[in-house]
Amino acid sequence: MKRTLLNSVKLVAVCIALIAMVSSRAWADDASKKLYDDRCASCHGASGKGDGPAAAALTPPPAPFAKALAGKADDWIAKATKEGGPAVGLSPTMPPFSDLTDDQVKGLVAYMKSKPGVWFATGEQIARFLKNAPQ
Repeated sequence: MKRTLLNSVKLVAVCIALIAMVSSRAWADDASKKLYDDRCASCHGASGKGDGPAAAALTPPPAPFAKALAGKADDWIAKATKEGGPAVGLSPTMPPFSDLTDDQVKGLVAYMKSKPGVWFATGEQIARFLKNAPQ
């Protein structure tokens, strides 16, 4: 009985993580994609791998979103986007986009998180949750 309950809790946790990932992709609308293409893709690349045409000229080059955004809260990503890299302890080569509205930034955050490999929680965080789940 306890083992069945534990397996159910684990299954629910995995389902929540998957739903969060799918929901992020649903929120990434066309306006956010256009904004990303216009403002971000030249450095971060079309798929968020840090391989845009301008990336080679940057030191350090942009990190792939799958690594850079792993486990980061939306507020952290929004701050990095709106205030630039130094605002969150990153490189000054990440410029601020302070002219964007809060809604535009929210859309960009959702769009960035929709890129392959970008999750709301890291694998380590999910593993820690499952390890500490009631037994």
